[in-house]
Amino acid sequence: MRWRAVARVLRSPLDALGCVLYPTRCALCQTPLPRFERAPVCEHCWAEIAREKSAVCHRCGDLSDLPAASFSASEILCRTCRLAPPPFRRAVAYGPYEGRMRDAIRALKYDGLRPVAHRLGAMLALAMEKLDGEAPFALLVVPVPLHRAKHAQRGFNQARLLAIAAIAALRKQDSRWSLELAPRTLLRQRATETQAGLTPHQRRQNLRGAFAVADPSAVKAKKILLIDDILTTGATAREAAVALRRAGADEVWVATLARAHRLSDVSEQQTTDAGPLPRIRWTEPDRRVRRDSLQDHPSF
Repeated sequence: MRWRAVARVLRSPLDALGCVLYPTRCALCQTPLPRFERAPVCEHCWAEIAREKSAVCHRCGDLSDLPAASFSASEILCRTCRLAPPPFRRAVAYGPYEGRMRDAIRALKYDGLRPVAHRLGAMLALAMEKLDGEAPFALLVVPVPLHRAKHAQRGFNQARLLAIAAIAALRKQDSRWSLELAPRTLLRQRATETQAGLTPHQRRQNLRGAFAVADPSAVKAKKILLIDDILTTGATAREAAVALRRAGADEVWVATLARAHRLSDVSEQQTTDAGPLPRIRWTEPDRRVRRDSLQDHPSF
């Protein structure tokens, strides 16, 4: 272990000299970095990525309208899940899709900053730990796929990168987990329009029939963990889970890095006899069209 200590001592002045000659800035806040980083994000920005602290629906992870003080965590369900339970057992996320979390995911997906997937994957692993006691430790891990045109354009699938990093982190943290990555199990049969700006109903229509299972025998009677970067309305998670269940999967859980929550827009209300109904918006990417926005973003 001595050589590692020596390497750390030598690295410090070399980093300082390198940053003077070739200054590097944080990809999120543009603050100069004190040393070279494979993932050029400063520690302050990493620290600003918050974990979920709100009382959320135990099934889908969205904000619930039930008073948290009156129910146990496992009993809290949102109105959507009470009326139409999803085809997956539970969806968990590390934190809300806002602030530095949003910036980091955009840097990964749209700026091609792949090295940040390692640290974001470690956060995803912490989200996956929430399933301890509910999901079995032996799971088939299925990243939500991109359509082949989108994959060719972007050059990578962010869900797969996050899944690889999360599996590695979780194995180090707890040897009980037996996670098998199956990146080619689920297929995206057609390119879908961007999900940003669509209503929940429009999202479901947009994704209907979008997924298929390559080899049903690979998922038959299996416990599946579906992985993606963001869950918004749950339309993608529902459609993917339906495809997996139809192919013979026993149960499906969902884990994402971030969860977009509903926001009530009081400035645009509809009125009924019972009073005003808030218009629902989502904490999601803006509607500006990017070059690679042929498909839905965020993914779920």
